[in-house]
Amino acid sequence: MIRIPNTVLDAETADFLRDNQIRAICLFRQNMVDAAQLSKLTADLREVMGENALIAIDQEGGAVVRSTWVPAPPAAMSLGAADDTTLAYAVGAAVARGVKALGFNWNFAPVLDLNNNPANPVICERSFGSDPKRATELALAWMEGSLSEGVACCVKHFPGHGDTHVDSHRDLPTVDKPRAELDALELAPFKVAAMATKNAPAMMSAHIVYPALDREFPATMSRKILTGLLREEWQYRGVIITDGMDMHAIAGRYGVGKAAVQAFVAGADMVMALGTRATQNETLDALAEAIASGQFHQEEIATRLQRLDRLAQTYPCAGTDGIYAAEAADHQLMRGAWQRGLTVHGNPQAIPVGSKIRLVMRTDTVSDGVSEAGVPASVVSAMLAQHYDVEMTTFADPDTFIWPSLPADGRITVLASTSRARYSEQVRNSWRPALHLALWNPFHAFDIAAPAVMSYGFAPPALQAVSAWLTGEIEAHGQLPVAGMM
Repeated sequence: MIRIPNTVLDAETADFLRDNQIRAICLFRQNMVDAAQLSKLTADLREVMGENALIAIDQEGGAVVRSTWVPAPPAAMSLGAADDTTLAYAVGAAVARGVKALGFNWNFAPVLDLNNNPANPVICERSFGSDPKRATELALAWMEGSLSEGVACCVKHFPGHGDTHVDSHRDLPTVDKPRAELDALELAPFKVAAMATKNAPAMMSAHIVYPALDREFPATMSRKILTGLLREEWQYRGVIITDGMDMHAIAGRYGVGKAAVQAFVAGADMVMALGTRATQNETLDALAEAIASGQFHQEEIATRLQRLDRLAQTYPCAGTDGIYAAEAADHQLMRGAWQRGLTVHGNPQAIPVGSKIRLVMRTDTVSDGVSEAGVPASVVSAMLAQHYDVEMTTFADPDTFIWPSLPADGRITVLASTSRARYSEQVRNSWRPALHLALWNPFHAFDIAAPAVMSYGFAPPALQAVSAWLTGEIEAHGQLPVAGMM
């Protein structure tokens, strides 16, 4: 599977796909302009890659979405806060309808990682919660919803990315726990997904070392994990795909070609060569050499191709020319779903309409490479200005912002947190707003000594839910789906 840099399928890329018989591609925000453009791109890709094309997207929900104009799904943790498998199913189905209308047949979701480390720099609100049983039930309900609409899912990141302090996009994490602990927590959701009567059609490997399972290789390159545990012990028969092999945890340590070969030795069916054309060619050359040298038996190759064929045939890639009949109803569904997850901490109170408030927040939040860019201060200010007299104070770096510099003029001070990174001790010890809007990472609510509202995301319907709560139109009934976290 590759990625491409453009919003159109140029002749050179089409030739590259044909010449190398590539029939799987993952599209990102950089490939998308609007529904008409994206539907044309996916149609062109289908024509070149053939009837067994796999066109994938990361449309998890919350901050991790690529198509930002279709109905915005809540983050997994918001659905965990709502704690309703029927709602999770409905959201999964609506996400599938949205991406299927654009020409996709494979969605890299849902996340089965557990939210068992509040310092995790990359999972956080992408997880359904910390309880393995309930998180699994909610995630698999979401998956069932997607499958019901004809879009394949890919659960991730096996064997579990929840308890890491390092983002594998940047370095190689290690989860050093005894096997018994892994079985009880990290592995539990994936085991259910692998062994269920209707199991996950695909599973994505994590670029993480688990010494209790394999001291030498990260899961993506580990035969003990992908074959020994997943295929042989759990008898999983779905597709195994690696996470992006361009991530520093792999490319920076092993080189993409060598790592791709080792991933196939380990048992992967498909590698995601999401780097440049040069690294894609390096991957192709390494795999071709390994096949030519007899490192892989033809029977092995045939079996893996059959799994990929079965996935594409079960969830065919058929365009709808952008026609999305349920779009209006799904927008309404998502608005209600975001409201259901809204969670409060520390008994915050609604603010009377017409009050004078001071909004304090980052001017802007750029993408962290995994998520879409955070919401700009101007958008939150405009939302509040519908009901209040708003004065805005912004900062670029929370550690250099001096909280006591705010004037004591009687305005209600409202802090809006719009990044995933946790606050430092310096910030925790000095910032004292009257109300805290945690609009991305819910654990921010425990960093700041103030009553808080947690939305688990900053999509328009999330902000609408916060606005409705602020003016007393709705109540927040969500429950933080994480036990014992501060």
